[in-house]
Amino acid sequence: MTMPTAVALENAKVAFRLGDDRVYTAVEQANLTVGQGEFVAIVGPTGCGKSTLLNVAAGLLKPAAGGVEIFGRPLAGLNRDAGYLFQADALFPWKTAIDNVAIGLEIKGTPRSEALPRAQKWLTSVGLGAFAGRYPHMLSGGQRKRVALAQVLIRDPKILLMDEPFGPLDAQTRQVMGNLLLDLWNADRKAVLFVTHDLEEAIALADRVVIMSAGPSSRIIGDWRVSLPRPRDIFEVRLDKEFHALHREIWGVLKDEVMKGYAQSTLAKEAV
Repeated sequence: MTMPTAVALENAKVAFRLGDDRVYTAVEQANLTVGQGEFVAIVGPTGCGKSTLLNVAAGLLKPAAGGVEIFGRPLAGLNRDAGYLFQADALFPWKTAIDNVAIGLEIKGTPRSEALPRAQKWLTSVGLGAFAGRYPHMLSGGQRKRVALAQVLIRDPKILLMDEPFGPLDAQTRQVMGNLLLDLWNADRKAVLFVTHDLEEAIALADRVVIMSAGPSSRIIGDWRVSLPRPRDIFEVRLDKEFHALHREIWGVLKDEVMKGYAQSTLAKEAV
């Protein structure tokens, strides 16, 4: 049975006009689909346009050519079906954890008397039920990420767009957050587009791993299906022989692009 398509980028090109009227092409002819309930990870060198594609899917950037469809409809303006989890903290420092989560409902008109119990439920679901009254500066990096995740999920988006959400965390906390994300995702199987630099993280989490070439004019150059069984435990799945075989196969392609990206960034620094 064909899986319904939640996100479809069709020959999407993203270009920016520079100050001297030159045009910089960040991404060239990107074709990418994310099925309903599918978890897709995008990996590539620094500066290759991973976050750019995420912003196109979010409706924050309009492609210079090609198109974007969300559940079969052309995307015009912001993607109202998506929740966006950024790498940097997006919590309000003057609000408590429960208020940061509840605001996702309150801005849509939900009465506070209804929003707060639902926010408490979500905090409990991410393991922070006892931390509702704490402010962001009183929470660890991992705890702030849990609040941010609850803040997005309380709105019940059909699509999750995640831009290296666990990047700033230490290795152990990243694995804990990965397992938490998989547990929450398994509950209702939203479509997920997940950007990361970490190939191991991508394989451990995703149904498919998409590789982008070094920029400029970056392209999607590989798309691998991850057949590791679910449910998965991030701590255990990395020990699987199939995991290592897939990692070697993908890294064989990705390594060349990483080195190209590094060489280009070095030349750019020397030219400054």
